[in-house]
Amino acid sequence: MNIFHKSATPEKFLEDDLEAAQIHSQECLYSYIKKKNLLHDTEVHQTPSGFTAPVDITLSATPKKFLEDDLKSIQLHSQGCLYPYLEKKKLLDGTIAFYPRVICERDPNNPTHYRWGYNWEERVDGVWKGRSIGSIPPGAVHMIRLMQQQGAIREDIIAFIKKAKTKKTSPKLDVCKNFDNTKIKPTLPDDAPIAVVLFAGGGGIEAGMAQAGIRPVIAVEFDPSKPDLSRAIAKTHHRNFSEYGCRVVQLTVQEVAQSGFLGFPRHPDYLHASPVCANFSQAHTAKAGKGGETNDDLTAAIAITEAIRQLQPRVFTLENVPRYQNSQSFSIILSALELEGYSVDYSVINMADFGLPQARRRLVSSDCQ
Repeated sequence: MNIFHKSATPEKFLEDDLEAAQIHSQECLYSYIKKKNLLHDTEVHQTPSGFTAPVDITLSATPKKFLEDDLKSIQLHSQGCLYPYLEKKKLLDGTIAFYPRVICERDPNNPTHYRWGYNWEERVDGVWKGRSIGSIPPGAVHMIRLMQQQGAIREDIIAFIKKAKTKKTSPKLDVCKNFDNTKIKPTLPDDAPIAVVLFAGGGGIEAGMAQAGIRPVIAVEFDPSKPDLSRAIAKTHHRNFSEYGCRVVQLTVQEVAQSGFLGFPRHPDYLHASPVCANFSQAHTAKAGKGGETNDDLTAAIAITEAIRQLQPRVFTLENVPRYQNSQSFSIILSALELEGYSVDYSVINMADFGLPQARRRLVSSDCQ
């Protein structure tokens, strides 16, 4: 029995070091036939099931020692390994974040919850050398597995992976560029998960939800100090999301809470809140020369807790500027989540790690029942 000792995973994940960090943590299962020389010029072939059958043959140039490298050249090296892995990065506050980021627990049966790689070995100048491809699109995983099950050769699998990696996204899936064209907006099934959005603004969260296959059904947005702007926002929101059945409620979240969230669905799949960040934003308070938590901030937090308590969503999410995590408002929301039995998970992340072309740090909380 051979014992292998794995070294610690590097602080920074390097795709070129897939083998050092990840590949060797995976195993390749392969069958082989073990052969031994007997005293009377016969061979015994031992099958994986343990059955032995002597066969009379004349030995000619049979190696005295069975070479494991020969097995690899026949069996192991002819097939590659598809494997999942997690990329880890050290954030500015010193914590380690694992990518891709997911809401709640990582599902081992969901390919989108992992990065994917494929490794194999090929002979170069008589020496077996490892090769690998990382960052395989999760959508290609099912087909790769099917190709392996059907006995596809390694070259065909590699060619498919390379094609999958270079395939351009269909313009129909580009919500940001094509959202005004109703003919190419995401189409959601009737049984799509539903979401309620508090402090909806112009619908940025709803656009992401639709792209992710989530149906926004109610959006609450109104600023009493800017009624004309609020009405314009509601009109734009209705134009973009009414086809999904989304209704804009032109009241403050506090007012909706006082009404007992009348007409809101109970137990929605998602409840999202993006409370007003002006009093917590470093850029805003530095420019205005003032800041500090106000009574409006506290009553908004209390209204959010009422939404959690009364609607009982499967998942609650919140987004705000980093300094919001030190506020009394956020403490109020966290206490309510814990009282209602939610598993709380929040951190400050950089949106540049998710494809945004700028360094924008945000507090994100994802909490599940």
